Amino acid sequence: MAQKSLKILVSGDAEGKLDQLYKRVRNVQNKAGPFEMLLCVGNFFGHGLKAEDEWKKYKDGLAAAPISTYVLGANLPEHMEYFKEIDGCDLADNITYLGKRGVFNSMSGLQVAYISGIEQPSGSSDAKAHHFTDIDVTALIESLTADTNFKGVDVLLTSQWPKGVSQNASQPDGITDKTSGSSLIAKLAMCLRPRYHFSGIYQTHYERQPYRNHRVLAEAAKHVTRFIALANVGNSDKKKYLYAFNIVPMCKIENEELIKQPQDVTECPFKIQDVNTETAQADMSNQYFYDSKSYNKPQKRQQRQDGGQHKKPRPPPKPTGPCWFCLGSPEVEKHLVVSVGTHTYVALAKGGLVPDHVLILPIGHYQSSVDLPQEALDEVEKYKSCLQQMFRKDDESCVIFERNYRSQHLQLQVIPYDAEKSETISAVFQEYSEAQKLELNEIPKNSDLKQIISTGTPFFFVELESGEKFLHRIKKGFPLQFGREVLASPEILDMPERADWKACSVSKEAEASMAADFRDKFKAFDFNLM
Repeated sequence: MAQKSLKILVSGDAEGKLDQLYKRVRNVQNKAGPFEMLLCVGNFFGHGLKAEDEWKKYKDGLAAAPISTYVLGANLPEHMEYFKEIDGCDLADNITYLGKRGVFNSMSGLQVAYISGIEQPSGSSDAKAHHFTDIDVTALIESLTADTNFKGVDVLLTSQWPKGVSQNASQPDGITDKTSGSSLIAKLAMCLRPRYHFSGIYQTHYERQPYRNHRVLAEAAKHVTRFIALANVGNSDKKKYLYAFNIVPMCKIENEELIKQPQDVTECPFKIQDVNTETAQADMSNQYFYDSKSYNKPQKRQQRQDGGQHKKPRPPPKPTGPCWFCLGSPEVEKHLVVSVGTHTYVALAKGGLVPDHVLILPIGHYQSSVDLPQEALDEVEKYKSCLQQMFRKDDESCVIFERNYRSQHLQLQVIPYDAEKSETISAVFQEYSEAQKLELNEIPKNSDLKQIISTGTPFFFVELESGEKFLHRIKKGFPLQFGREVLASPEILDMPERADWKACSVSKEAEASMAADFRDKFKAFDFNLM
């Protein structure tokens, strides 16, 4: 049975002309829609008072995007002020900044890889915030190609063109391809094998003939890549700046259909090399050891009865950018760590609602609990049970929630509250979700989240000590502080001023002292110490 295709729109540089862009989008929607989303490459923001006033309307809610819009980050230093969060954020209603680099998985199964900015100039040792480097590109490649089943991505979004893309094909209008573009983007395109690759910033439209991603007669056939560069919105030469296409996500299409070669296919413009995934699959066990005398527990490789050795479990994927929660990462704040297991650990929450607000996190890099291997899930359950026992001793219950949206690394938030309010907390969550127009559905107490949610799907999940579980499937903008807002409400903790974690920051010395206090209290319940 044929799979239903998705309708996608892609725009070149908006340059702040949002009214003009969305007027055109509405016309296309009325004639050929509905479309799933609008993807924007190039410079989304413009210059001057007119562009600023136009953006302010959307930011303040006086105007609204008619379609879910996903944009890349700054290519110019003066545009950095619009992008406050490195991992992406909602800029306005229905307008989302994807982030510095990463992969966006839509609920329909579409996989979109992206990298924001322009390549750091050759010879420069100082990468600016709007630059990307070989480290960024390599991290994005390894995060995907570490999967041995990786075939490619559906869509790749970059503002810069890949250098040399017009080799073996027709030439772009007014662009000197040998000097324009980025060699790192060429490397990215070659390794990720996108079915569609969109770029902007050169203020011209260029649709290259599709090119092969395999060596004829030397490799099995793979799907082709279509590279499309788009012009700037409202350009005086009337060059194409809005592109519409249909696509069935790669995960839902038969391989025979996927690898069909069109008549006008050309050879790959880049040097085809085997993607080296050995680095991504190398033993990462050395990153698992936390440098604390109390919790550093080296793991011994188990022996089979026949004298052989068990095969090492496959390591988790690498993050696509700096991660504050991978225990082996230089960014992790180890003074907050209070307990380390074999696969997971517990750390004091930065900017916690209450002093005993903690996080349960995987040691390796996993985005959500749906991605966790069973041994890590089992250890998470142990931590939940130990924490609940500790809180009960102080006549407290706890809420555990997870937001798999605008986050790189799984964080299970564990927040204690007065046990006397346990009977009302379920109603409070429902009340606040209705006020926010969020559909929070109760799921069976013994249900497995992996059977309900597929990998890559954005969701909010909350678990109460009573065993009640609630799930919201995130389809578009979601209030990032929703879980904290409910707990901080007058009905539960009565501290609404602490709903935003940034308002609860304390000094590093105070954090270390709080973590030490929690560590001492938790010792009697920590399964790792028994």
